[in-house]
Amino acid sequence: MKIVARQQWFEVQRRDDAISLIHEPWIRPFYRCNLWHVQGRERDLLIDSGSGLVSLREQLPWLTERPLLAVASHTHFDHIAGHHEFPERLVHPAEADILAAPDGDNTLATAFVGDAMFEAHPECPLCYAEYRVRAAPATRLIEEGEVLDLGDRVLEVLHTPGHSPGGISLWEAHTRTLFSGDVLYDGPLIEDAYHSDVEAYARSLARLRELPVRVLHGGHFPSCPGERMRALIDAWFAAHPGLA
Repeated sequence: MKIVARQQWFEVQRRDDAISLIHEPWIRPFYRCNLWHVQGRERDLLIDSGSGLVSLREQLPWLTERPLLAVASHTHFDHIAGHHEFPERLVHPAEADILAAPDGDNTLATAFVGDAMFEAHPECPLCYAEYRVRAAPATRLIEEGEVLDLGDRVLEVLHTPGHSPGGISLWEAHTRTLFSGDVLYDGPLIEDAYHSDVEAYARSLARLRELPVRVLHGGHFPSCPGERMRALIDAWFAAHPGLA
């Protein structure tokens, strides 16, 4: 397996509206989490924190030059393993216990961390066979209808369970931008994890379909326009006729 220097582990891609995608290009696409950095006038937002194999704060020190809210869209390992590096950590109450006491089962790390996940390994003192997610107890719990005010932009918390019980999406109505975590993205959706609920999944997708979304930034795979988002939801319901 190829070894990659830590300095090459992350890639940052600038999007519009002061939004940047941070990801780990040496993790294969199915496992590769999208980390979304949203800049505001008074504070910034980081939605999810990746695998934790390489330190975000060490390699991307600009992340903490300003106040930052680190939000967990949900608590699977690929989305929260870097959360311990940030002082302000937000999560839905239904998954606060996992963020505070993660293990290989409740974060899905045992099921997914292995050779199939990597194009290359990071240059680090611990190999993935010794991988673990560090505890990062929430400093704030966020529920349906709350808002995250960055000073010049506001994102509303939507509780969108199904993939996991405490899954959230963040909706910025002004720009019609939706950050959906793992409840929806342009790729194979996971609805059968140990704590997934397919009926809750259907309710969450039906709700998101009603939003006037311009662009969808999911937890995996490329972003897509609202038209594609609605087509993805329609295709999901077509494959699950009993839940329409």
